[in-house]
Parts: sequence; structure tokens; C-alpha cells
Amino acid sequence: MSSDSSQIVRTHRLEAFSDGVMAVIITIMAFGLKAPHGTNLAALRAQIPHLLVYVLSFVNIGIYWNNHHHLLRRTERISASVMWANLDLLFWLSLLPVMTEWVGTSYRHTEPAAAYATVALLAAIAYSLARSIIAANPQSPVSTLIGSDVKGLASIVVYVLAIGLAFVTPWASYALDVLVAVIWIVPDRRLAR
Repeated sequence: MSSDSSQIVRTHRLEAFSDGVMAVIITIMAFGLKAPHGTNLAALRAQIPHLLVYVLSFVNIGIYWNNHHHLLRRTERISASVMWANLDLLFWLSLLPVMTEWVGTSYRHTEPAAAYATVALLAAIAYSLARSIIAANPQSPVSTLIGSDVKGLASIVVYVLAIGLAFVTPWASYALDVLVAVIWIVPDRRLAR
């Protein structure tokens, strides 16, 4: 058995479980979308805020799914701490459908904007899953590839700013949420190689 196929056996269950959870999260978000109440463009315009936050949440789940895939493909060993760190990440991501619905219906208010950024922050912190993987695989390429994780740390700082700015204007908070998604829209090149 090649080392690549043995690696897949070791990480396959965690990856399959995580893929399933992320697929369910996206499905729940899609069920939260409502058809416009009416038959004209004005009715559709009323749904635009909800559609936009849905797109942002969908993209965020896609970013986590993509980077998670690449991270696990470089991982040789899964420890109990990796499994718990993965559950932590999935927990925070599972709150995105609720936050998406709340922001979609109350986008002009401070609290939904701050709550959305808080959940995004906690998911970003939970993505320190990479640190658990490094601890479980000290000689693996993951530890070399992750390095100082400037993008990850910058994302955390931007989300903290987004939480604070939500109390000034929700629009600034949303702009920073989008900024983090733009930073990560291209898969983490360190792991995708």
C-alpha cells in the first residue's frame, strides 16, 4: 500500500464526516431562502439582502471545505485532539445558517451583524485545527507549509474589527466579513500544491 493510500485511510473518516456536515449546513441555509412575495422586480429586490448574506455564508463554507480538504490530504495521522478540534470547527460553522437567516431578515441592525462576525471569528479560531494536526504530525509537511499562518491571524484580527464596527455601522462589519472571504477565496496555496 502506498503512503498516499494509507494516508487516505487514516483521514478518510474525518474528511467524510466533515464533508457531510458541511453539506448539511449548506442545505439548511438553502432551505432558509424564501421565494419573493410578488411577481415583480420590487419583490425580488426585497430579497437581495438575504441572498447576499446567503452567498457570503455559502462562500465561507466553501472556503472552509476546500482548505479542510487540502489540509487533511497533507495529514498522515489523526489524534483525539484533531478530532475534537474538527468538531469545534464544525460546531461554529453549523451556526452559520442561523446567523444567515438573522442577518438576512435584520441586516440593518447592530446585533445580527456583530453575531455573524462573532460566529465567523470563532470558526476562524477553531480552524486552528491545523495546529492540532501539526502537534499530531510533527514531521509532516503540514507543519512546514502552515508556518506562521499570517492569513489565519489576519482573518482573526479583521473579524474582531468587524465585531467592533458592527456597533458603529453594520455595513462596515459586513464589508470586513467580505474582505476575509476575498482573502481566502483562492485555496490556501501552501496546502493546495
